[in-house]
Amino acid sequence: MTGRTAAVDYYDVVVVGAGPAGTMAAIRAAQLKKNVALVERNASVGRKILITGKGRCNLTNTADMDPFMQKFGKQGQFLRSAFYEFFNNDLIDFFKEYGLSAKAERQGRVFPSDDKSMSVVRALEKALAETGVNVFTGSRVMGIRNDAGIFHLKVEGRTEMWTNRLILATGGASYKATGSTGDGFHFAKLLGHTFNPLRPGLVPLKTKEPWVIEMQGLTLKNVRITFECGGKKIHSEIGEMLLTHFGVSGPLVLDLSSQVVELLGDRKEVSLSIDLKPGLTMEQLDNRMLRDIEEHGSINIKTLLKDMLPLKMIPVFASMLNLDPAKRINQLAKGEREGITALLKDFRMTITGALPLEEAMVTCGGIPVKDINPRTMESRIIPGLYFAGEIIDLTAPSGGYNLQQAFSTGYLAGESASCEK
Repeated sequence: MTGRTAAVDYYDVVVVGAGPAGTMAAIRAAQLKKNVALVERNASVGRKILITGKGRCNLTNTADMDPFMQKFGKQGQFLRSAFYEFFNNDLIDFFKEYGLSAKAERQGRVFPSDDKSMSVVRALEKALAETGVNVFTGSRVMGIRNDAGIFHLKVEGRTEMWTNRLILATGGASYKATGSTGDGFHFAKLLGHTFNPLRPGLVPLKTKEPWVIEMQGLTLKNVRITFECGGKKIHSEIGEMLLTHFGVSGPLVLDLSSQVVELLGDRKEVSLSIDLKPGLTMEQLDNRMLRDIEEHGSINIKTLLKDMLPLKMIPVFASMLNLDPAKRINQLAKGEREGITALLKDFRMTITGALPLEEAMVTCGGIPVKDINPRTMESRIIPGLYFAGEIIDLTAPSGGYNLQQAFSTGYLAGESASCEK
């Protein structure tokens, strides 16, 4: 989408970044009859939206407000005003107005009914067009300065844009191919803001063990994981994880990854324990094996483990216990049997780091919430400057929470920037 050529350089509101936060900010400001410019460095809006939810776009979550905010940790209360103004049902109604219906799935995750993230982008494009937003795609902002309350934006290939209401919704610094190159943090610093150090969130983790490559591509279902370092433990719920050629990924790992990255800090390693049978106790597992030995003593260890583990995992599992997979189970010593039980409940790996920020799904760090008025999204340091979306230091697990944060803070920023002071 390309915008019409502006007759003047001045706009009531200028929004930088056409992701979920920026598009919603621009749409809301235009709904309030403001002359709005939305500036995006990519050739089209919503580039990052296209890859969310594995191309299905997990729009939001059906959770109530308090549990929703709790997903963002101690700072989640910052979002109360934004959520009060525009929350999950409001977002669903918004998309319905522009021709996109939604559906809720397990764990309250909400997706477009056709499972296509492109449908989300098209609905946003329709809203931008119908509200009259001036959309400038393929237009990178090269610099911003504040001159007596008027923001001057130098835009590549265009004359300067001026405004006294500027919304930075440039995203984080992850997935650089989508345009999230961290420009917003640079602009904020130029204007006098500081920002918390950036680190990867929702990011796969690297492991020390070389045998992990033997299990690459394997999904472990209905497991529970625990990360431990220096006496501190981080526990997951029961769910899925993925083994890769370099380490571990999947929902359980990604949701805890930002905490693990923080836990790593200056340390070199964090222990990962996988409970492969969280629904059974050690005693129940041992009794099950004793029963199998009594009833099917002539079968080998590999056959026994087939009922307990994915086939791809058995060679590594047996090797860790120094067991011959061809050995009959009625020949197992008590210590060997107990070793199998213990490893099923505590399969250990060693985390040595994370993939780089550029490959993370979200960016942790950014503009501190203490520097933003939660009732307006306006900077407490620079009047007329607003923030929305991932540029703010607020991150939640996967499940639609981060996209809702972007849409909600964008909506509030667009509305606040349009109110006369």
